Amino acid sequence: MKKSFVLLSLFLLSVIMPAFAQQRGIDNPITKAVLDVYEKMLRENPDEYMIWFRRANEYYRHDEYMKALKDINEALQRTPTSDSDLRFQEYMLRAGIYNQTSRKQEALADLNEACRLDPNSYAAIYQRANTEYELEQFADAKTDYTRLQRLNSRSAEAPLGLARIAIRENNLGMANDYLEQAVSLDPNNAETYVRRASVRKLMGNNNGAVDDLILAISIDSNHTKAIEALVDYGNTNFAATINGLSSAIRQAPQVGMFWYLRAVIEQAHYHYKAAIDDYRHIIDNGLYKYQGLYASIAECEYALGDFDAALSDIDYALGMSTNEAQYFTLKSKVLRALGRYDEAVEAAARALSVDRNYADGLAEMGLCYMAKENYKEASALFGEAMMTNAENPYYYMLRAWLLRDYMNQPEAANGFYEQVAEMDFFYVDNVKSLKGFAQLFLDRYTRAEGWMNNILTTVTDNDGLINYYAACFYCAADDSDRALTCAEAALKAGYANYYDWMYNTDARINVAPLRDDLRFLNLLHRYEGIFK
Repeated sequence: MKKSFVLLSLFLLSVIMPAFAQQRGIDNPITKAVLDVYEKMLRENPDEYMIWFRRANEYYRHDEYMKALKDINEALQRTPTSDSDLRFQEYMLRAGIYNQTSRKQEALADLNEACRLDPNSYAAIYQRANTEYELEQFADAKTDYTRLQRLNSRSAEAPLGLARIAIRENNLGMANDYLEQAVSLDPNNAETYVRRASVRKLMGNNNGAVDDLILAISIDSNHTKAIEALVDYGNTNFAATINGLSSAIRQAPQVGMFWYLRAVIEQAHYHYKAAIDDYRHIIDNGLYKYQGLYASIAECEYALGDFDAALSDIDYALGMSTNEAQYFTLKSKVLRALGRYDEAVEAAARALSVDRNYADGLAEMGLCYMAKENYKEASALFGEAMMTNAENPYYYMLRAWLLRDYMNQPEAANGFYEQVAEMDFFYVDNVKSLKGFAQLFLDRYTRAEGWMNNILTTVTDNDGLINYYAACFYCAADDSDRALTCAEAALKAGYANYYDWMYNTDARINVAPLRDDLRFLNLLHRYEGIFK
């Protein structure tokens, strides 16, 4: 789930924040020109330690940590020991690289050296305290945070750090005192509340953490970290997040950002009716004007099985902007659900005309061709989607399904199932890795069931998604009783994707076998309130 929320927060930022038209990153022409100059200077004189240092900084700014590490090592080897100011900066930079690459012990060693060169550097002591805390060297961290207070009694970083230490010492009263002190020192800084939210989360104070993130956004509506943190927080603390945003809306009903954030989080957790209401409120009250609102409503309507309404709203969004591949892809999905396959192909083609490498568009066109029984073309499109986004197991599963069930190529299908089974993504223990499904389709039931049971027993199912996938899994395993048990758990948790429940037949990952079971139909009737 976490990956999906990261993507969601990036989408949210692209909607709310101004777009930057200039090309950025290491491929920026200016950056490339600077790096070319550095390269030329170092070829002419490789002992120019200042150039090694400057290029290391440039790589670090653009997240090229291995290149930055190589250059800073070259700089440190060449910088005279008498140049203590530069060596201090070099150790600080290398410590930053080590911290960014999870090499905390090496970072601490460099921070110790930086503090030796400049014992009163606030930045060096602060970074060392944070690194000591992450290494669970709490006594040393406490000493450094206390030292920070002596160096700058007006800084909020020190009491925030000491609050984290107090929590580790099980002294929640002292932790709260430190948090109040931090806010009193810098009450108009959004970053202060973001940091206090992280400490409150550590304390288990979910409501307080959400309130702080909302406060940060109230102070700075473009605060990236606060928006990302709030969207991410909804993943594990949905109720607290929605309650906090609802409270903010009651106090400031004209702030469109709060309505939008609530709608996005509701939609991400399959509360489609509530999300549609919030999106409509934004439109009806003129709080924000953006074609993406109509696209988001269309996504919700599609999930609820209201395909005609979804088509109307996605067409409205496309009437405002024809340069969005995801909008055309959604239109294709809606048309395919309506059985209008030729038009669906055309919409998918429009998506790919906007972005030829849009993996979801490639996969959707493949599904359209499958519906038209053009299996060879569909297979090629699934293959392109796999090449474009090699880390998405769903594309492999689509192609394997096509090869096995429609093209009579079981060995080729098993090859793709093997690739999914062997994939090692950061969400490996999440249902979206699909590893257990791949094992199941390879007739390795014991491994497959172990994977599914492990997820069901160790991962909290906040919104029903896990149990929905479990229902799909047990359907594929021909165990309708367990599939029904999981389906009920998913519905009870609020998984309101009616398309998945009643229409989805793709990739052998669905509940189609239950749709003729009266027990399942009674379940849907009992929980129909989440759909209507």
